[in-house]
Amino acid sequence: MEELLKELSKRAEEEILKAKSLQEIESLRVKYLGKKGELTQILRGMGSLSPEERPVIGQLANDVREKIENMILERREKIAKEEKERKIKEEYIDITMPGKPYKYGHKHPITLVMDEIKRIFLGLGFSIAEGPEVELAYYNFEALNTPEDHPARDLQDTFYITSDILLRTQTSPVQVRTMEKTKPPIRVISPGRVYRSDDIDATHSPVFHQMEGLVVDEGITMGDLKGVLNVFAKKFFGESTRTKFRPHFFPFTEPSAEMDVSCFACGGKGCRVCGYTGWIEILGAGMVHPNVLRMSGIDPEKYTGFAFGLGIDRIAMLKYGIEDLRLLFENDMRFIEQF
Repeated sequence: MEELLKELSKRAEEEILKAKSLQEIESLRVKYLGKKGELTQILRGMGSLSPEERPVIGQLANDVREKIENMILERREKIAKEEKERKIKEEYIDITMPGKPYKYGHKHPITLVMDEIKRIFLGLGFSIAEGPEVELAYYNFEALNTPEDHPARDLQDTFYITSDILLRTQTSPVQVRTMEKTKPPIRVISPGRVYRSDDIDATHSPVFHQMEGLVVDEGITMGDLKGVLNVFAKKFFGESTRTKFRPHFFPFTEPSAEMDVSCFACGGKGCRVCGYTGWIEILGAGMVHPNVLRMSGIDPEKYTGFAFGLGIDRIAMLKYGIEDLRLLFENDMRFIEQF
């Protein structure tokens, strides 16, 4: 048995030194030291030894086991170190090479236009007011002097959630909520998304963007409205821009008007952009109706105000020469990166 143990030790040493991978080392450990390994098989024959031989063979077996364990440990550490060095060499990074550039996001044309309009009105002393997109019918219609039989309240024009809750069709409800919470003087703009039941085509979308403006104070006149909007038009479209107002009707303003600006593409001479009229309609406006002031808790005998609403999407299309509204909602980076 002594000869068997010595032969086992010699054979294990040779195989361990030849091992090239951690998997081979683990296989040799199981082969020689496992529960069914060769060393265990030899030790099962100790029962046939004499009492004098057992301590000697037992000590020799322990020495062989310890030797094999130490050799496996040393070889495992050496192979692990060699594999690490190999990986480092194979995965070498040349730190002098330029790094991979990160692709940054890009502002959407609607966001660019909205930010520019905000800057203009903030510079005129306005502040920003916000309101819910899921709105009560009261704020979207009744508080804005829109009676129940008005066509704007029809199911084919409005996304109703219940008979009293809907997706707002305009940002005008924000002006009512602002007047309820704030005492005059009031000077706010309220940009945001609005929803109407429209078919999707080159000029219509069920989701689009508006910006409402509201001023309420003592002595506010139509002249103040025209002055503010004239400054806005010149700041946004250029100092040579001219404006004109045409009579119109809105339930929540009286008198009401639509404002045109001289075509920024042709300077008012007439071109395809302006339909060869020299003018482009950009917003609706008017003096806040006394009924709206009254329902919002403001005395129309003491205070007057004006309001205006403009379509952000339409202005973005005009500013950047976009002919199809659907391009603004497809999120194609090839399109967005042009602006």
